[in-house]
Amino acid sequence: MGTADPLDAVEDLHELELLSTIGFEGHASNTLQVHPDRTHLLYTLGSTIVVQKISSEKQSFLSGHNNTVSCLAISPSGNLVASGQVTHMGFKADVILWDFQTRSIVKKFTLHKVQVQALAFSPNEKYLVSLGAQDDRSVVVWDLESLEAICGSAAALPSAGNVTCLTYSNSDDNVFITAGDNNLRVWCLDKQNRKIRPQEVDTQKLKRKFNCVAVDAEDQFFYAGTASGDILKCSLGGEGKCLGRFPAGKGPFSLGVTSVVLLKNGRLLVGAGDGTVVEMAVNSRGEMARSKERVAKLEGGVTSLSLRGEGHQFFAGTDRCNVYKFTLADFKFENTISSHIDEVKDVVFPAQSSKLFITASKEDIRIWNTETNKELLRIHVANMVCNALALEVRGTLIVSAWNDNVIRAFKPESGKLAWEIPKAHSREVTAIAITGDGRRVISGGGEGFVKIWNIENPHKQVLERELKEHQGTVTSIRVRRDDQQCISASTDGSCIIWNLRTFTRDAMLQANTLFYAVNYHPQEIQVITSGSDRKIGYWDLHDGAQIREVDAAAAGNINGIDIALCPYGSNCVLPNYAFVTCGGDKLVKLWLYNQGIVTHVGRGHSTDISAIRVSPDQKYVISVGVDGSILRWRFPGKDVDAIVDRLEATDHQIRE
Repeated sequence: MGTADPLDAVEDLHELELLSTIGFEGHASNTLQVHPDRTHLLYTLGSTIVVQKISSEKQSFLSGHNNTVSCLAISPSGNLVASGQVTHMGFKADVILWDFQTRSIVKKFTLHKVQVQALAFSPNEKYLVSLGAQDDRSVVVWDLESLEAICGSAAALPSAGNVTCLTYSNSDDNVFITAGDNNLRVWCLDKQNRKIRPQEVDTQKLKRKFNCVAVDAEDQFFYAGTASGDILKCSLGGEGKCLGRFPAGKGPFSLGVTSVVLLKNGRLLVGAGDGTVVEMAVNSRGEMARSKERVAKLEGGVTSLSLRGEGHQFFAGTDRCNVYKFTLADFKFENTISSHIDEVKDVVFPAQSSKLFITASKEDIRIWNTETNKELLRIHVANMVCNALALEVRGTLIVSAWNDNVIRAFKPESGKLAWEIPKAHSREVTAIAITGDGRRVISGGGEGFVKIWNIENPHKQVLERELKEHQGTVTSIRVRRDDQQCISASTDGSCIIWNLRTFTRDAMLQANTLFYAVNYHPQEIQVITSGSDRKIGYWDLHDGAQIREVDAAAAGNINGIDIALCPYGSNCVLPNYAFVTCGGDKLVKLWLYNQGIVTHVGRGHSTDISAIRVSPDQKYVISVGVDGSILRWRFPGKDVDAIVDRLEATDHQIRE
């Protein structure tokens, strides 16, 4: 029998409000676009489409997908938005049509298998065309008046490769272009007969993989960028021939041409796989050539270029999850969105402040402003992964655990290395904690050892004791407020409560699971645990006995757990606390501790959620994902108070 979903048992379930996101899904093409109203920027992050006001950076969201959004299109008027997603093998992927003004779903189209590759609106918004990815390989035309499919066809010949890009004509609702690996086609829609007919473009024996297409304003020709680093100019009308290619000779773009945009003056903006963004114009010899002055080099390969208005500004997105804003006049740019490019392993708040939080990932630790989402500091360690973080109570040190077996401490103001402990463990350092007095660091490793380090002398860190009882990786360490005790969780199915005065074991908690997270109750009379069995365990600290076990998810591990330190409810016999969990079901859940029930759920992540924290002022919840995303949720304190009071009143009536 499968595990029951705890959400099914809750009648009064509320949605957590998503306040903001940090991140950009930069790996898919054209998932960053400027809205025709010139004031909003749309981009994808996980299963969410972020609508961000360019001037104030205020965010709203289009939420309706249940997996990663793979493509995005905006209608010429801006009234409609279309998005497609990825789904699991063997299932069909949704295309969602949105009303931009109301941020609501107009219609869901479900036809393509596994993934929707690209979308395009016709110039007069009569039709929407969708392109399936390699498991589907079909192109479908949808009528936006009846909201039904008109017709469809195989996107390419069986002998051709994958079809990856789709672009509509600028003036003709019946003409669109598809391109991909060794295929380039101009399609004509015959609505009366419900047919679309392709015409192969003659590339004059050139074998190319096409990454992007841009059509000129008059619909006379189009440019197609290739993985070989050159651009083909082809006629759109008539027989569809290749009119030439550039740059000629030894000048192809490194790592291919990945994005092309036509400016009003006939010049080209080109983005390349090596991060180059350059303007191209016709030179004195009549050849399209790169400008030597109007060129920039970005971090990561360019996957999106989008003009704002007439093109006085434009935005570029890269596969390193960065977004840049350019001024066309002087070609100067600034980084407006930055995020982690790999799994975010941990997140922590300073003990006394909710204004900042710190995240750990591959190659770097980053400090963020909670309210503005701005990156304040980046600490870079090349080719290494930071597994866990701990912040000294006074905020003077960031202590971090790394996969090269090293513990590193950094100064949070400058990001400079304060000290490091090489070979701290025989395997990677997987968990870290620091005592409230700042004198000791407690680390856990992949080999199962828990080590206690004295760090009072900044020039010499001394190993005080090595505790060798765990048989699996240590995944989490928490220290009691009086610094006399700590608890470590491990994948060997045990949590051990350690006495930090005698360096002995006080108690052991055991279960048939891989423990991933452990947390003290705010009154420090109990602990709660979570792990691979999808259950939350309540344990007595005195003897290590299990008090309660609650089903926490229908699928996936429970990777993170954090308890808000202040109680809720005004008339409670026993103080009632709220805690949050996250894991492989991609949901953020808020629980009442005493009742063991879910009251709120947050949907926004499209991959496993790896860690979660409640801010010290209990206004926000920060969740971080395997895909590098960071989401900030409103902590619903008033709602929790009301729910606790209502439950308490019901219990009181039952007792009477």
